[in-house]
Amino acid sequence: MTTTAPPGAPDVRPGARSPTLPRRRSSGRASSAARRVLRRRSLAHTRQIWTSVLLSGVTVLAGVGVAVQPDWVPPSILLFILLLGVFVLRLWGMVLLSGVVTGTLIVLRSWQAEGMPPGMVVVLGLAVVSGLVFVRGRERLGLQGAASDLMLVDLRDRLVAHGRIPVLPPGWNVDSVVRSAYAEAFSGDFVVASRGEPDVLELVLVDVSGKGQEAGVRSLLLSGAFGGLLGAMPREAFLPAANDYLLGQDWPEGFATAVHLAVDLSTSSFWVSTAGHPPAVHLHAGSGRVELIDTAGGPALGVVPSPTFVVHEGVLEPGDTLMLYTDGLVETPGADVELGIDRLMGEAERVVATRSGGADAVLAGVRAGEGDDRALILVHRE
Repeated sequence: MTTTAPPGAPDVRPGARSPTLPRRRSSGRASSAARRVLRRRSLAHTRQIWTSVLLSGVTVLAGVGVAVQPDWVPPSILLFILLLGVFVLRLWGMVLLSGVVTGTLIVLRSWQAEGMPPGMVVVLGLAVVSGLVFVRGRERLGLQGAASDLMLVDLRDRLVAHGRIPVLPPGWNVDSVVRSAYAEAFSGDFVVASRGEPDVLELVLVDVSGKGQEAGVRSLLLSGAFGGLLGAMPREAFLPAANDYLLGQDWPEGFATAVHLAVDLSTSSFWVSTAGHPPAVHLHAGSGRVELIDTAGGPALGVVPSPTFVVHEGVLEPGDTLMLYTDGLVETPGADVELGIDRLMGEAERVVATRSGGADAVLAGVRAGEGDDRALILVHRE
């Protein structure tokens, strides 16, 4: 006997496909998230409108105050209002405020010429133009109002977080320092660290082309990408993968130098390779010898496809230290870079042998100039 399912009921006969149920829950979540995004945008737009109207109204009141009570309300108050607009307004709001300020200046100048000397009018006019240019440049970068400064701080903190050294077992210590050129917020040198399985610590010190804020965006992008690659693939595949990533970016000046170090924390074996980067240094505690590790031959990242990188293998004995650094510590215009490396090795030997400090002490002793980014890492086995 054949049983016919009622209309709309799912087919449960043997071999029949499972009914496809509508995904109402996920669709509801998506629509709810979209509504929240639209609501936030609407609130932000509304706040911008009211802020623009408020500052424009304050400008008119300030103009009246300048005309009626010039002793208590000086014309320079308009400069203060413009400064507030630069902090909180988007471009269209700043255009509105600038128009109101300009109109107020014209009225005050025509009505009260004695209280508005030409020099003051010129200064306020330059302030209007400068404010518009600044806000326009910020808007082109996708930054909005005062919150954009917080975003830049967050980006800088993320760059620092990628280089945070993971917790190490007893007997191991890593000390690192990164200094940007002229103490700018962003540096073209950065560190990425990872501790994976088996118990291997991996570090990569990168020097991006350019310096300071010029290289800050590339540093942020590369640190995130290298952080995803580090520890997620065999150590010998890291630099080739990093090179492929840079080639894929197709930047006009997209090359970077790097030194990659992997240390087996259980056996004390290490592997180090460089890509167009200054050689690492091995300080031997037992013999007191300072060894310059020869890994020359590997080109900078992002220059040629399928490069070959030399790998040096060694063992860190008790008391030994490995030192990684960028060229900002050893390069001086008009001087031989080998002299700079010798000076750095001597300073590192002095600090490590006497245990008088760490990476900061070595950096201070070298006295490298402020004109380039500088970074230094000391990996020490107790």
